[in-house]
Amino acid sequence: EIVGRGHNRRVQDGSAIRHAEMDCLENAGRLSASQYQRATLYSTLSPCQMCSGAVLLYKIPTVIVGENRTFRGPEEYLRAHGVHVRVINNSGCIRMMEEFIREQPALWNEDIGEPE
Repeated sequence: EIVGRGHNRRVQDGSAIRHAEMDCLENAGRLSASQYQRATLYSTLSPCQMCSGAVLLYKIPTVIVGENRTFRGPEEYLRAHGVHVRVINNSGCIRMMEEFIREQPALWNEDIGEPE
């Protein structure tokens, strides 16, 4: 059962924190702790520090990462805290992110907290 979906909405919402993972959690609504603890989070990219913190806060046990070549978040930190992280490195995810980074470098750097 899918309880929430998300997309990076930082630009659309004028938000500093609306990464896809955070948007997904927001769209899922208020869930019980036991629901989070049975959930799997699917993400195009390796979750950043902020999104990884949300995974740990809600004790989400599994994160499936579409690709971590263009950005690698704190995967080992998640693993050290008991989260099963599985990286697929899907060619479609890689191509999509490489194209976005090439076409929107300033927006990408802003999104991952890097200086211009």
